[in-house]
Amino acid sequence: MGLIIIVGVLGVSLVLLTVLVMLRQPEDPLDKLKRNVSGAAKRDSKAQLRQADGNQQLQKFAKFLEPEDVAELSAKQLLLRQAGYQGRDAVRVFYFAQMALGVLGLLAGVIYINFLGGGEGLSTQKTMMYTVGPGGIGYFLPKYWVTRRVEARKDEISRGFPDALDMMLVCVEAGQSLDQCIVRVARELRASYKALADEFEVVAYEMKAGKDKVNVFNDMGERCGVQDVSSFVTVLVQSATFGTSIADALRVYASEMRDKRVMRAEEAANKLPTKMTLATMMLTVPPLLIILVGPSVHGITELGNMSGPGGQ
Repeated sequence: MGLIIIVGVLGVSLVLLTVLVMLRQPEDPLDKLKRNVSGAAKRDSKAQLRQADGNQQLQKFAKFLEPEDVAELSAKQLLLRQAGYQGRDAVRVFYFAQMALGVLGLLAGVIYINFLGGGEGLSTQKTMMYTVGPGGIGYFLPKYWVTRRVEARKDEISRGFPDALDMMLVCVEAGQSLDQCIVRVARELRASYKALADEFEVVAYEMKAGKDKVNVFNDMGERCGVQDVSSFVTVLVQSATFGTSIADALRVYASEMRDKRVMRAEEAANKLPTKMTLATMMLTVPPLLIILVGPSVHGITELGNMSGPGGQ
């Protein structure tokens, strides 16, 4: 146990030393100048002050909480946006959560093994597993959470997209522009499909900011990560490029989405008997065997007892 205790203490000391080194890094002159200039200006509210302080605290650890590779950083930002985390500090918070949960899990394992008596009677391999295992679980827990969030959000967008297309078709045929249509659809979908409503709101804000519509829709398709949305974006881009009617394109594509939703429901219904077969066999066959074979086994057992030495 002495080697395990030494390794745990060295690991915790190394983490604490790294944190202290990061906190004592010399401040960048440009950041100091910006801070002095912003400190001289007046703040609008206390909420802005708290937000600025939070970003400044994360900025100290930016070198350790962000990948140095630009491609890896962009991929992580896209993954977090697909999970619904749109903040500019989402990547830093993600890596900080990984580091913090990993260290806390490692400390919990060391305390449990060495101070709470959990390591008594365990082999060296199991002791190392129980010590390092919680740290590994805590490190990979944020990644698992983000992956589940991405899957759930994509499923919600896929389920709500046909309804959104029908609403957009009604709004366009009623005489509203595409911008007004997107704002109205986002407001109507808020109660049922929050993730899809958030995406439409982002599109509406970017259009109001003056961003090109083609780039806005392409960013939406990439941000959602759903094939139906990407195909819809392609339809809108082609309609804007060739000057065709958006109402006609929406009518055709909305009809296709309704048919696709019906096919998905039929596919799920056809898979249901196959999925129920295993559960039916596990829940019905053992009781049926007990009912049918049980009396015979009981009779054979009683007959064997009667024909034994005691029965004679």
